[in-house]
Amino acid sequence: MPEAQAQHPEAERQMSQRRWLWLTLVVIILDLATKAMATAWLDYAIPVPVIPYFNLTLLHNTGAAFSFLASAGGWQRWFFIVLAIVISAVLLTWLGRLKRHETWLAIALALVLGGAIGNVYDRIVHGYVVDFIHLYYGSYSWPAFNIADSAISIGAVMMVIDVFRGGSGAGEPEQADEPRT
Repeated sequence: MPEAQAQHPEAERQMSQRRWLWLTLVVIILDLATKAMATAWLDYAIPVPVIPYFNLTLLHNTGAAFSFLASAGGWQRWFFIVLAIVISAVLLTWLGRLKRHETWLAIALALVLGGAIGNVYDRIVHGYVVDFIHLYYGSYSWPAFNIADSAISIGAVMMVIDVFRGGSGAGEPEQADEPRT
């Protein structure tokens, strides 16, 4: 019996942080749904003005962020697929090992994981990532991106903030991972 009680807090802690996987799922669903709508409703590379400084423009990115390695000849597709799968496995493991009070970091990891999965789906199915959000100011233009890219960026910024706050869960009340009776 004491052995079972010793394992219970660990399982409870893992479930506590894995509960954030719903956020990962929301990111994936929103990302894939908006990419499907952009593909169905937009003509390739034809900007559709929404409001000043914001267009919807369907583009296909065979590279990484900012089209890095987009013209590398095709090998980059498989490189980015393998890299995203490895990173996703690491993030999932990391998420499962967080302490109960490390909510900020759990949310950050869930966002990055959802974005990585959304983009790797595109690479596997299409051979490129569908981008459609285009911001600009005058002659200055930000590279087109998507919901997955946004989630990855927000999660990464949250992870940097976490480091500056003093590490995982800093600023949040400490809670002992004690077994519940």
